[in-house]
Amino acid sequence: MSTIINTTNAPKAIGPYSQAVKAGNFLYISGQIPLDPLTGELVENNIQAQTIQAFNNIKAILTAANMDMSHIVKVNVSLSDINNFNEMNKIYETFFTNNYPARAALEVSKLPKNALIEIEAIAYKE
Repeated sequence: MSTIINTTNAPKAIGPYSQAVKAGNFLYISGQIPLDPLTGELVENNIQAQTIQAFNNIKAILTAANMDMSHIVKVNVSLSDINNFNEMNKIYETFFTNNYPARAALEVSKLPKNALIEIEAIAYKE
């Protein structure tokens, strides 16, 4: 059995998908681009601000599922330019204090709304 997770503290889905789906002890969080949940618009056009916003959206979804960042076990990061990797990584490590999740980071040709980054995550809670 699965449960759909939605919160107004994260951007509404911009397509036919859910913000997250809880299946058993796992929470599958859809890719989050750096949309401001209040305006539905992208935040500043720099990798630092966009990485922070994408993670803030993930945190809001985790909160709605009674979880937090410590429950994340896997992260996939898509970057529109791999040259932004080091700057993204500096912000990334501020969201995880220890027991870093498994991660993949790769460059893609284009992201929705021309975002610089999209982050998806899987969380687990017993």
